[in-house]
Amino acid sequence: MRDMTRALGSIRSRRNDIENHVIDEFAAGRIDRREFFRRGAVVGMSIPLLSAVAAACGGSSSSSSGGGGTSAAGGGKPGGTIRLSVLKPTTEVDPLLSADVGSLAMIAMTGEFLCIEAKGQLSPWLAESWSPNSDASEWTFKIRQGVQFNDGTPMTAKDVAASINRLADPANNSNALSAFGGVLSKNSAEATDDTTVVFKLDAPNGSFPYYLSNDNYNAIILPATYDGKFDKSWPGTGPWKNTAYQAGASATFVRNDAYWGKKALPDTLQVTLSPDEASQVLALQGNQVDVVQQVTVSGAQAILNDPSFQILGIRASTHRELSMRCDTAQFKDKRVRQAVALTLDRNQIVQGLFQGKADLGNDSPFAPVFPATDASVPQRNINIDQAKSLLSQAGLSGGFSTELVAIQSQEVPQYAQIVVESAKQIGVNIKLSVEDGTTYYGDAVPGKSPWLDSTMSLVDYGHRGVPNVFLSAPLMSNGTWNAAHFKNPQYDSLVKQFIAALDLQSQRNYAKQIQTLLLDETPIIFAYFYTYLSATRAGLSGLRASAMGQTWTDQMSVA
Repeated sequence: MRDMTRALGSIRSRRNDIENHVIDEFAAGRIDRREFFRRGAVVGMSIPLLSAVAAACGGSSSSSSGGGGTSAAGGGKPGGTIRLSVLKPTTEVDPLLSADVGSLAMIAMTGEFLCIEAKGQLSPWLAESWSPNSDASEWTFKIRQGVQFNDGTPMTAKDVAASINRLADPANNSNALSAFGGVLSKNSAEATDDTTVVFKLDAPNGSFPYYLSNDNYNAIILPATYDGKFDKSWPGTGPWKNTAYQAGASATFVRNDAYWGKKALPDTLQVTLSPDEASQVLALQGNQVDVVQQVTVSGAQAILNDPSFQILGIRASTHRELSMRCDTAQFKDKRVRQAVALTLDRNQIVQGLFQGKADLGNDSPFAPVFPATDASVPQRNINIDQAKSLLSQAGLSGGFSTELVAIQSQEVPQYAQIVVESAKQIGVNIKLSVEDGTTYYGDAVPGKSPWLDSTMSLVDYGHRGVPNVFLSAPLMSNGTWNAAHFKNPQYDSLVKQFIAALDLQSQRNYAKQIQTLLLDETPIIFAYFYTYLSATRAGLSGLRASAMGQTWTDQMSVA
């Protein structure tokens, strides 16, 4: 015990108050080793430092964290060509504007992030380290040196600051504004010297590094001089260089021999841009591709149990949001929203749509995969009698009619039909409309978007390593994705406190209050959080994938 105290004392004397708080939580047994490494990484503690603390406390000094996602075990044989299938981008590939999974995969072929999120853990990438001030309202990032863009130009702190300021500037209408809203404003990133960028936030944020990771999929680092047309030059710092691109069809990348990190093993990466999952699965079966970016349980039945293929899964926070507009006659009364939620048999949905490869949702964004989620909040289950009683109390014992618009994406149409059939049990008749992404989103502003304007809407949401964006954009009173038109000052206050919290205990305290409030208000139904699946030919190794859709093949062996 004396040696542990002496070792910890030596380490603590060189750390700041926030880092020492994380160390104290671990030493006292209030967080486990996994959470210590996760939380320590968020506040900028290095893996060697975390390992030293773990060893001083009597645990193993090895870490389970790792960068760049997770998948098949590492390879090692160089040469050859990897053939990857991704969904065809629905728009021009643009780091500022793109949001569909095909575009996200393509952006990350040459583009890199300051840090990488995998399984809720952060690892340094283009940033070597980071640290917050005392209340997490300002974060300082140290930028990796010796990194070049693929045209040979050195990457500097000025490029990093310019890249993030570009995303945070409303004039650019970037897709990242939904994440940066209330977090980071225009020109809030400053390169204070050649190796340092300081981010001055709009409000304290205990998880800010996640906003600069692949969680915020637009946040790749580009040259300060970047002026658009990404898919013409493919600027970036990554392990690949683009040599050919045919929009909507294919792309070819070759090894970037000047890459700062571990060089790509394959000589070439050939990307096929596929129209749908069915064509991707057929191409994999026909040995036309080696890797499929993402598959689903419903769409990949032919290969799920075939030993000729590997299915690689990542437990995630990926989900669907069924919003009910709180400012309409049908759903103004929370008892009506609760009643609809009570008609869904979530266990049956998880088994039927995902063969168990999903977690139950409890009508808040707090997925079971998040460490901050409070598991003591009672799970909502199907209860038709209670649902009918709530409708009667709301003066709608005879039921009512409404409409639901859903996006055409993976299992969403099947889930939408389940919602329609389930609601019939309590006399709620829902007219369903399923729209392609372009029609569904419209201009993505109120008055011009079926997604934001319909009485009920059902949309897909990609994975995040922390729930902050899910809590803010679709549910806060001024949220940019607030399809439920939900406005609750108490909720807004709790979310701000949750986001500002630096320690897990405080986060769980606020999480429980938020989960309880949303379960009562039910502006959005969160029925499940599904496992992200990728597929490869059997025998291939080294694939890394994130549940956000980035697919890294640079360390794959062809055979």
